[in-house]
Amino acid sequence: MHALVYHGPEQISWDTVPDPAIERPTDAIVRVDATTVCGTDLHILRGELREVKTGTILGHEAVGEVIEAGSDVHDVRPGDQVIVSSVSACGHCRACRDAMPGQCRRGGGWILGNLINGTQAELVRVPFADYSTHRRPWDLPPGDALLLAEVLPTAYEVGVRNGHVCPGDTVVVVGAGPVGLATVIIARLYSPRRIIGVDLSTARLKAAARVGADAAELPGRMIAELAEGPGADVVIEASGEPNGFVLCTRAVRAGGHIANIGTHGKPVPLHLEALWRKNVTITTGQVNTSSTPWLLELVRDGHLPVSLLITHNFTLDRIQDAYDVFSRGTTTGALKVVLHRE
Repeated sequence: MHALVYHGPEQISWDTVPDPAIERPTDAIVRVDATTVCGTDLHILRGELREVKTGTILGHEAVGEVIEAGSDVHDVRPGDQVIVSSVSACGHCRACRDAMPGQCRRGGGWILGNLINGTQAELVRVPFADYSTHRRPWDLPPGDALLLAEVLPTAYEVGVRNGHVCPGDTVVVVGAGPVGLATVIIARLYSPRRIIGVDLSTARLKAAARVGADAAELPGRMIAELAEGPGADVVIEASGEPNGFVLCTRAVRAGGHIANIGTHGKPVPLHLEALWRKNVTITTGQVNTSSTPWLLELVRDGHLPVSLLITHNFTLDRIQDAYDVFSRGTTTGALKVVLHRE
C-alpha cells in the first residue's frame, strides 16, 4: 500500500510500505476512504513531538470500511462503514470506564500516527476496534463524518464542556482554525449572550462570522475592553500559540474559565502574578471522543453545520499538497482538508 511516512523534522514522503496486519485479536484493518491533516500533524512535522519515531505513518482521523477483524472484535465486521476515532480505547481500564480513554492505561490513548502507524494511508490497523470505531450511518457524508473523529469532540469536550459554557455567557474563542470554529458552532447550542472570535487572519475571522460568531476581531480593542471591563465568562484557547494563551488570561473575568484546546509545542508563560487573585479556573485536556455518538446525532439532525469547515478536497495521493495548503491556512483559506481514496 501507499502511506505518508515521517522521516524526521520537515521530511515526509508518500511511500510504498507493507500492508498492515492483525497483530492482536482486538484489532481491525480499515480501508481508508477519507482522512485529513490536523494541526497536531504540523507540530509533528516541525519536530515538536519527539515521541514520534522516524518511519511512522502519520494521521489519526479516518472514515472507511472494515476489511478484516480480529477474533475478539464483536461490534464491527468486514463491510461495515466506520469512523476511526483519534483516540484508541481498551474499554476496560479505570480511565476508559470513567469515559476518559484519552488517558487509557492499557495501550490506548492517542497512539495512531503518534506511537503506532496512523491513518494517512490506504489501510490502517485500528487497535481495540470495538471501542475505537463508530458506525457511520449511510446518510452521513464521509467528510462530515470525518469531523467526528477528533475536531468536533475536541471542541465540545475540551472547549465547551471544560469551559462550562452556560446560557447568557460571554464566550471568547482565541484562534479561528478548524477546532476554534467548531467550538463556535457547538457553543451556540448553549445560548451564550455572545461569542467573540479572535484571530490574526481576516479570512478566518470571516469564517468565524459565517459559522455563528457574534463578533470576529483582530486582537486589540475588544480584548482591551474586556480586560478593562467585566471580562469574558469563558475564554477558549484554540490557537496553540503562547501569545494566544496570554490573551486568554487578559480577557477572562474574575471567577471565569479558561479552557485550553490548542496543542502547544513551545513553552507558554503563566502570569500568576496577575491571575492569583482572579479565582480563574484553567483546564487542559486530551480529547476522549466519548461524546462522538451524541455529536453524530446532532450532525445528522442538522443542528451542527459542520460542512462549512471543509474547504479543500484532495485525492489521497496528493497528501503532500494538502499539507502545504493546510500549513498556509491563513493565506490559502484552508480549514479542514479532506483526502479521499481515488
